[in-house]
Amino acid sequence: MRGAFLASLATVRFLTTAAGLTATPQSPTNDFWMSDMPVQGGLVTARAPKNTLNVFLNDEALQIGPDGVFLMGFDRDAPVQASIVFILADGSKTARNISVAPSGWRIENVAANMTGGAKSSAEFEARRGAELAKINAARGLSRESDGWRQKFIRPVAGRVSGLFGAQRVYNGIRGSYHTGMDIAAASGAAFVAPADGVVVLAAADAFTLEGHLLMIDHGMGLNSAFLHASELLVKEGDVVKQGQIIGRVGATGRASGPHLHWGMKWNSARIDPKLLLPAF
Repeated sequence: MRGAFLASLATVRFLTTAAGLTATPQSPTNDFWMSDMPVQGGLVTARAPKNTLNVFLNDEALQIGPDGVFLMGFDRDAPVQASIVFILADGSKTARNISVAPSGWRIENVAANMTGGAKSSAEFEARRGAELAKINAARGLSRESDGWRQKFIRPVAGRVSGLFGAQRVYNGIRGSYHTGMDIAAASGAAFVAPADGVVVLAAADAFTLEGHLLMIDHGMGLNSAFLHASELLVKEGDVVKQGQIIGRVGATGRASGPHLHWGMKWNSARIDPKLLLPAF
C-alpha cells in the first residue's frame, strides 16, 4: 500500500487477469475490490462481493462490516502470493489469488542497551514474561470501534528517526527487526490518537523495553501501540477520539533518546504505520 490508508470507497476496482490484478476506475458493489495493491507491511481496505457471508485470507477468517468492507494486513515477511476465499449466501465459493509486493529493509545501528530498563539480563528475564503476558492479553481483546475506517493522522510532529522493518543492531549486538515507526520529539511533547479507538493497555509501571506503553484498539483487528512515553493521559477502557491527547513523549524502556515509537498490528500481522499516512 502506497500513500493514504483509506481511499474513497469508489476509488479502485481490481480484476483478475493472467498477469495478476489490474486497476480500473470502477467499483460496483457486486464485485470484489481493494483500495490499493498489497505490499509487505501494508494494510488494504477491501469490499467483498455481494451476498458474501465469510471471507478467508490464507485460511484465516476475517471480520466483515455490515457494508461488506473489511481489512487485510500483510506482515513484514508476508509471502508474495496470497489467496482470498469468499463464501456466499447460497453456499458457493469464489477465490482470488493476489500478489503482495516485496519491500526492502535496511540496517539501523542503535546506541541503546539490549535489556532496556532492566539493569541485567537476569532482571530482564525475570520481568519480561509478565510484561509479554499483559501485551498479549491486550491484543487478544476485541473492542467495538470504527477507527479503522478513518484516514489516520500523525500522532506527533517530528523527524522520522526509525523505519518499520529495519534490522536493528544494539551497540553492536544484532536484535530483531524494528516493529514500528519512530518519531523524534522533545521530551514531554504531547502525542494524540491517530484514529478513534478504545484503550486496551496503559502501563503505569514502565516495561523493560516499551517503557510506559499505551495500546489502542481501532476495531476490525487493528491496533496501535505507543512506546517510551514519559506520561500516559488515558487509562484502560477509555474511548478516545482522533486527535485527542493521550500521552507525552519520553525515553522510558529501551530508548537512546526521547521519541515516540508507533507500532501497529492487524491480527497477527505487523503493519508499517507510515503507509497509513499521506506522504510527508
